[in-house]
Amino acid sequence: MNGCADPVALAIQSAGRATYFFTGIAPEEDASDIVATLRCYLAAPDGWIDDARPCGRLRHCLKGRVPAL
Repeated sequence: MNGCADPVALAIQSAGRATYFFTGIAPEEDASDIVATLRCYLAAPDGWIDDARPCGRLRHCLKGRVPAL
């Protein structure tokens, strides 16, 4: 997904759930948005986040989203 150009990348993946790939993450600055995104992910039955507004800045760092296979 070509995330190597950005210093920090983050992926979220789980069996039977969607996969997300983020780049341009600032771990210390984005910590609360990372937690919020994980909460949204876990709350979605299939991991598909329909409303990403609670994810804060991370919604602008999303590089790819793949449905559950």
